[in-house]
Amino acid sequence: MSKNRSSSISLDKIALSLSVICVVQCLILPISLLFIPTISILPLADVSFHKFLLFFVIPVSAFAMIMGCKKHKSYNIIYYGIIGLGIMIFSAIWGHDLLGESGEIVATLTGTSILSFGHIKNKKLCTKCCH
Repeated sequence: MSKNRSSSISLDKIALSLSVICVVQCLILPISLLFIPTISILPLADVSFHKFLLFFVIPVSAFAMIMGCKKHKSYNIIYYGIIGLGIMIFSAIWGHDLLGESGEIVATLTGTSILSFGHIKNKKLCTKCCH
């Protein structure tokens, strides 16, 4: 396996893992806050946690998508990344104010799902083309 192929696939895995962290945080945290009030003092419940995650998600996702597209030449995969990241950025910055807490969670999960789908397709195309 070539070094470029394995690094691109690894970046897709890292980007997917970051997306899963976001999904888990969005789904588990509100439920756990109902049962364990002391968790609410953790910084995970803060909007800054989403922004902190995006600080890693954006560059890793963008780099993984670009590297994958250079390999398999299917540049339409980038649209999943742009749309997914766009929704996630919107949700992190304005989601709570414009959509409310539930709307922010739905928007974040939607963006994460679209981005994850793009990374899965990117990984499959990289594996298929370079095999």
